[in-house]
Amino acid sequence: MNVMETCGLGKRYRRNWALRDCSLTVPAGHVVALVGPNGAGKTTLLNLAAGLLRPTRGQVSVLGGEHPGSAAARSRIGFVSQDAPLYGHLPAGDMLHLARNLNLTWDGDRAQARLADLGIPLDRKVRQLSGGQRAQLALTIALAKRPEVLILDEPLASLDPLARHDFMGSLMAAVAEDSLSVVFSSHVVSELERIADYLVV
Repeated sequence: MNVMETCGLGKRYRRNWALRDCSLTVPAGHVVALVGPNGAGKTTLLNLAAGLLRPTRGQVSVLGGEHPGSAAARSRIGFVSQDAPLYGHLPAGDMLHLARNLNLTWDGDRAQARLADLGIPLDRKVRQLSGGQRAQLALTIALAKRPEVLILDEPLASLDPLARHDFMGSLMAAVAEDSLSVVFSSHVVSELERIADYLVV
């Protein structure tokens, strides 16, 4: 199975193309790194694959032929972005409750146990968490869906080196535990080199 396939895929905003003529195949069972300069369309591609955007041109499918954004695709894909939609005024536990109500599948025990292992109190408000803790909360929410594929768009961008190291360690532990496929974009090339076994340029 391929976790992502595109053919002539493009996304245009008025006269400017954010992604153009993208054709690729991403096989399952890998940690895939997307590498390219700023403006190459990495974020646009991942948002299209997650069903958060609609293409202007071409085709994209996920998980062996599912339409991005469909109920079947949403329940099988976890998504973590640099600007993960975490609400600063809510405690971490309430963020888990909100996410539970927004997802078709949810493992609440796993989510709470993971935050406990990370030392993130459920009653602490998101805005009181460090950048690394917020990134871990976003990853916890994505993993609680028990996805087959995890899409990560620049999750390390605002983290210090120690938080990046901890995040990547947590990610690779989840990959090993759940046999996840991962599609990952980051400007932190050293981290991509450390975890990726498949490269898309």
